[in-house]
Amino acid sequence: MPIAPATSAPLGETLEALHRDAVARPSAGRVADYIPALATVDASRCGIAVASLEGEVVTVGHAETGFSIQSISKVFSLVLSLQRLSDGLWSRVGMEPSGQPFNSIVQLEWEHGIPRNPFINAGAIVVADTLVSHFSASRPAFLSFLRKLSGNQRLMVNDDVLASESRNGSRNAALAHLMKSFGNIEDKVERVLDHYFFQCSVDMSCADLARSLLFLANRGTQPHSGETICSRRDAHRVNAILSTSGMYDQSGQFAFSVGLPAKSGVGGGIIAIVPGYGVIAAWSPPLNAHGNSTTALWMITRLAGQLGLSIY
Repeated sequence: MPIAPATSAPLGETLEALHRDAVARPSAGRVADYIPALATVDASRCGIAVASLEGEVVTVGHAETGFSIQSISKVFSLVLSLQRLSDGLWSRVGMEPSGQPFNSIVQLEWEHGIPRNPFINAGAIVVADTLVSHFSASRPAFLSFLRKLSGNQRLMVNDDVLASESRNGSRNAALAHLMKSFGNIEDKVERVLDHYFFQCSVDMSCADLARSLLFLANRGTQPHSGETICSRRDAHRVNAILSTSGMYDQSGQFAFSVGLPAKSGVGGGIIAIVPGYGVIAAWSPPLNAHGNSTTALWMITRLAGQLGLSIY
């Protein structure tokens, strides 16, 4: 059954007040700089969008401004991979929280090249390998998938971010080569990394992201088109892993305090799935020590509390 928000105020008014409070808060966090192109983003940008299963999309602030989705791309690549491999993917990547930083090499060595889950970097690189191996042109296929889901045919890759990712991707290359040594990367490492850096460099807005992920709030079916994007079982599984592993090593705290499947990216975006209701997407570039946007996290936490959206 759809969730009925607990507040009587219209959603637009609620978001306006939330955004006003968010931008008035003292600044906290730092814009990601380990990918130099991300360090140039205006730290004062702040936006939030909510898309409902009924077709309403409410936006406030910079919610229509595109930004680098970074690790949020891992949600889309996982779903696209499941369309091709189904259960075969889970022999190559696990579904457990890592308890380690998202780019940990040590854990991968201990566990013989099998990443803990698809939302840490090593796991997402394995997923990228499946896309490179099963699509003749994986990068256009990925971008086409995002355009279809969002309804925005103008979505593009940010070339500056892509070049910066490629120049500063040594640790991801180390992860890929280590997994290759264990036989868990099938294609050429260079081709796999090219795809991985590409997907992380796509620019999307909060509104784009919220519309794109509605199928995860609707048991795998995109509500505006009626198209089945993934099976009900896979939608359940993706949401479950988002709940346990989507917010880096702050996932347990987020589940405890907010109670929604969610995914963040170091570009400052966070998406949260509300099954039976819709999707929240928020963006603000400065990050906390876990790599999560401080202000986007605050806004989603506050909104979920006000509307009573926890799934638990």
